[in-house]
Amino acid sequence: MRLDFHTHGKLAKKLPFSTAYTDWLFGEARRAGLDALCLTEHFNTLQFDELYSYLSAISRRTEDVLELPNGLRIFPGMETDVAEGGHILSIGPLEAILELNRRLEPYKEKGQFLPFAQLMHLFEEYPVLVGCGHPFRAPGHVPELPEEQLRRLGFLDLNGKDLALDRVRTEAQTYALARRLNIPVVSGSDTHQAVQYGCVTTVFERECRSISALKAEMNAGRYEIVLSDTAAAQVRTACLLKRSLKEIHALGGDYVSILTKEAAECVS
Repeated sequence: MRLDFHTHGKLAKKLPFSTAYTDWLFGEARRAGLDALCLTEHFNTLQFDELYSYLSAISRRTEDVLELPNGLRIFPGMETDVAEGGHILSIGPLEAILELNRRLEPYKEKGQFLPFAQLMHLFEEYPVLVGCGHPFRAPGHVPELPEEQLRRLGFLDLNGKDLALDRVRTEAQTYALARRLNIPVVSGSDTHQAVQYGCVTTVFERECRSISALKAEMNAGRYEIVLSDTAAAQVRTACLLKRSLKEIHALGGDYVSILTKEAAECVS
């Protein structure tokens, strides 16, 4: 099972949700060789509920995953900011993610983010798998927290963007912290658009369709992290694409129709 642990379903959290864009994204994820992904959408993105309502409507539920018509399996999740600086990933059943997101409503603005300890206390009320996204990316400070707090984490994210920028430093820091905490390291592309899919993936020996099974395989170490030879180029291109598409939107253009039309022309 080839899985991406850190992905997004929208181009940017302040842009409106688009079913056409999301359909295009997940079609490209499948074409990039992914069997599954964790949809760790920003907890304070516009139309968070609508994104998941749409996916629920077009998918088939099997245990904890939403299986799309193209066969891609989605583990619901979100990415939450903490007051200390940094991002926490949570992955779990759809109902748990939606309820957590509603409970976090008062804390979605900068300056109102929950401290790490309070956020973890909230997560521990639900059957979710919790880890730290890109732990050493500035201006995050999660690794500086007391060790008794860090031990509440279930995994660390070896992030595709950070690997592309400085692989040696990212791997050294992430694995050192994981060894200290005795928790697994998995990988995520951190993509908001399709070019970045496949830059880094976590390949499991067994198929997983529940959070408990995924956690068991992670803790048993029955997986490997595969970094693409073209990861750095993919990330650079993805950043340029994201910036360009956001500018099209800012100028009043329809970036979704432009993107999906060009994609269709390339296939035909």
